[in-house]
Amino acid sequence: MQGDFDQGGFEHGEPRPGEPSSTADGATTPNAPGADRRTGDRRSGEVVDRRLGLDRRSTVGAEPTNLERRRGPGKRLSDFVRDAEEGEMNREQFMFLMAIDAFKRVNGKGFPSWSDVLEVVRKLGYRKTMPSELNLGGRVEDWRERADAPSNTTHSEQTDSNNRRAA
Repeated sequence: MQGDFDQGGFEHGEPRPGEPSSTADGATTPNAPGADRRTGDRRSGEVVDRRLGLDRRSTVGAEPTNLERRRGPGKRLSDFVRDAEEGEMNREQFMFLMAIDAFKRVNGKGFPSWSDVLEVVRKLGYRKTMPSELNLGGRVEDWRERADAPSNTTHSEQTDSNNRRAA
């Protein structure tokens, strides 16, 4: 029994996954699929090694999105963000927080999905009526809707809006 444990279920001379195997001429080759990942160069052109002193934020291809919150010389947090971080919420922030809390309690979800958050936002009355202020690099087409558009978050609302379109 002890001998089985020492061998780990592998025959003598058979390499374990991740260990290099020997060929007939004595050369070692990585044992695919569990090849030893430590021997190859894992760094590609897309990964920046922080130990080299390079700042990944300043690499090529980093277009500003208008979502950056990093502070630096001459940059300050907006009152909207600063007050929320300090615990002083405005009415809008407090209402959103209470709505998310209510959603979590009613649905028994400790961590709502992004779809759940969007549902709460739409049920609070928010609609996409203005052009986006974000630069998403052309990955998504911007759109708008009427201010009085239904939230389309429940089945009955979706059926009502489909019936109106058909009429």
